[in-house]
Amino acid sequence: MGHRAPREPSDTATDDDLLHRHVAGDPDAFTEIVRRHRDRLWAVALRTLGDREEAADALQDAFVSAYRAAHTFRGQAAVTTWLHRITVNACLDRMRKAKSRRTAPLPEPGRLEDLLEPQESAADPAERQDLRRQLEEALAELPAEQRAALVLVDMQGYPVAEAARILEVPVGTVKSRCARGRSRLLPLLRHLQPRTEAEDKGRNRTPGASVPSPRNAGETGAVQGRGEKRS
Repeated sequence: MGHRAPREPSDTATDDDLLHRHVAGDPDAFTEIVRRHRDRLWAVALRTLGDREEAADALQDAFVSAYRAAHTFRGQAAVTTWLHRITVNACLDRMRKAKSRRTAPLPEPGRLEDLLEPQESAADPAERQDLRRQLEEALAELPAEQRAALVLVDMQGYPVAEAARILEVPVGTVKSRCARGRSRLLPLLRHLQPRTEAEDKGRNRTPGASVPSPRNAGETGAVQGRGEKRS
């Protein structure tokens, strides 16, 4: 009777191998997939929903869906892309249940970090945390699809093409959603942008003063628009 080749340890197996093992009945394979991808998927869910309880519920829903739908995976995208797609969809499902919000056309700004990042190094950790909170509150005002696109591209650092695969929409749609989302964020975050020298002079100069008044130190700071880069 022939001997079966030893199975590759889970910590060195590929994601595809683990998913196939899970479908074949391996009780530990999906646990390893969760371990590998949980932190990044959690970041996406939290930034998309802006609420820890909602994000936790959405991520749990996503993992349950992935667990049950593993047999449908055909390898047309990477396992990580497939998991991100399921997670984003779980978040969008929750966001669509919230009240609908009106849209308004606004001039298109640049990426989030172009609006807010120049003063990031001047802010202390507590100030950066507060500013990130303000960014998340502003993101909460966006329609679900725009928010998901911005989280993936501007905050998580995914290339537009990969975000398009995750969201299952054309690249142009991702670009359009990001542009509209940034435009909607601009008036909500304008108070965080560093003012130009001319604006400072106009705001701070008092009649008869020869030099501008000192800026309020509490006005300095910005939010970092992009989250962790992909490793």
